[in-house]
Amino acid sequence: MSGPSAPAPLRIGNASGFYGDRFDALRDMLTGGPLDVLTGDYLAELTMLILGRSRLKDPQKGYATTFLRQLEEGLGLAHERGVKIVANAGGLNPAGLADSVRQLAEKVGVPVAVAHVEGDSLPVPDGFLTANAYLGGSGIAACLRAGADVVVTGRVTDAALVTGPAAAHFGWGPDDLDALAGAVVAGHVLECGTQATGGNYAFFGEHDPARLRRPGFPLAEIHADGSSVITKHDGTGGVVDLSTVTAQLLYETGGSRYAGPDVTARLDTVRLTPDGPDRVRIDGVRGEAPPPTLKAGLTRLGGWRNEVVFVLTGLDIEAKALLVQDQFADALERGGGRPPAEVRWELSRTDHADADTEERASALLRLVVRDQDADAVGRAVSSAAIELALGSYPGFHVTAPPGKGAPYGVFEARPVPAADVEHIAVLPDGTRRAIEPPTQTQELVDVQEPPLPDPYPSATPTRPAPLGLIAGARSGDKGGDANVGVWVRDDDAWRWLARELTVERLQELLPETADLTVVRHVLPNLRALNFTVHGLLGEGVAAQARFDPQAKALGEWLRSRWLPIPVALLEGIDAPEVTA
Repeated sequence: MSGPSAPAPLRIGNASGFYGDRFDALRDMLTGGPLDVLTGDYLAELTMLILGRSRLKDPQKGYATTFLRQLEEGLGLAHERGVKIVANAGGLNPAGLADSVRQLAEKVGVPVAVAHVEGDSLPVPDGFLTANAYLGGSGIAACLRAGADVVVTGRVTDAALVTGPAAAHFGWGPDDLDALAGAVVAGHVLECGTQATGGNYAFFGEHDPARLRRPGFPLAEIHADGSSVITKHDGTGGVVDLSTVTAQLLYETGGSRYAGPDVTARLDTVRLTPDGPDRVRIDGVRGEAPPPTLKAGLTRLGGWRNEVVFVLTGLDIEAKALLVQDQFADALERGGGRPPAEVRWELSRTDHADADTEERASALLRLVVRDQDADAVGRAVSSAAIELALGSYPGFHVTAPPGKGAPYGVFEARPVPAADVEHIAVLPDGTRRAIEPPTQTQELVDVQEPPLPDPYPSATPTRPAPLGLIAGARSGDKGGDANVGVWVRDDDAWRWLARELTVERLQELLPETADLTVVRHVLPNLRALNFTVHGLLGEGVAAQARFDPQAKALGEWLRSRWLPIPVALLEGIDAPEVTA
């Protein structure tokens, strides 16, 4: 939509990407420049488990208490500036958080209308701690249309924090699929806070370190047609450019169809263009009807785990590791108890030859044990490890005294029919308004892979170099699966990458993935490939089954791997020589 009658863009900012994010971000976003809506994402898969355990101790809790403390100052600032606040900090108890916000508003003397969204809580199956459906933005929109100044929700999709305010502002209905899809894409860019403004960014070394010391939080200027401009407040740190936005678009997504309760956004239609310093325009996004099911997240306590890290120093590192593993197994057997169901050893060769400090001369041998029985990973393991102290390898010590073990959690995702899930907007006057599911739905189907670009000339000379010299990457977790997105910044590099980085090549570069199912998705508009590695994370982040349980550094491992790269693509890059 354009012309003098077009509604003004809606400026939506973000002040939290997870429960524990920068505390003063809410104040900084409210005072740093003009905004219409400020959102906060507090809920990750692991967070629901944490809140579930919190609620067991106090049934009145189950929400993100940090949000309340941020509002002690933020309520007044938002009221003065006319900024609406929308956050999913309600967690498992959005009604309780809404009541607490009203009490806080009365205490600080700020007249605000508070509403909340509920209905995401599902019947909890036996053996589980929480069960919640991922709701869309329609309930948020209803609350805002009814005059709410603050809207708190339970489990909604991260992008719903943007689609709801945008739908309320522009009057979108459920059939405005392209506009909703554009808002979903903008919401996905915003949801992880400073990851869109230079945080966790592959090419961080290209920028002045002072700019990245304290990245500002992002905001989106959303237009009536669903297009947007991603930017940040003037004068704040960080960087917004095509690469930082591309990286966040690839984060924790899979194929070209990004399904949600409001709309399925076609990521293969996204167009990114520069729009000035620290400004990137997103347009062209096409939307399709959402699927008839919602994602439901269930958490449970999966068992018990314990961990001991042995420090091996100096010479004979491999032999020392073998000795302590053999001694530990023997000590467990002599203890008479049942060995843990899972015993995992990992030797990290952090040592350096002829090192100038003791720490640089040392390697780390990590032992992780897991079992359904707390006793099997508790004193028996701790005793077996520590009793070796005077009778094992020379220089024996550990990074911390062994403990008694700790519970670990498991996240599971299941589809539930949208029609079976309540979606209730509780308006500022207490009226409960049921939100009907979309009448138009569409089952997800695979998108035919787009044609690959013309091959890079096969006769071109190559040299071994790390992939990360020309390609960026960002990775993350979805339950037990990992996602790694890889992108390049010019067409020639894309011609090479699209054909070089096949599933087979990825599995060769990342041997941990060799026996797993890996799916590759091609996104030509972004010059990007997105890989889903099924099962890499076992039972998910809370289970801590892997050294990097959320696969946050999987992309950086991939970027560090060497392969033959065309010399022409490395021109102007300070490429290291091949190491022996």
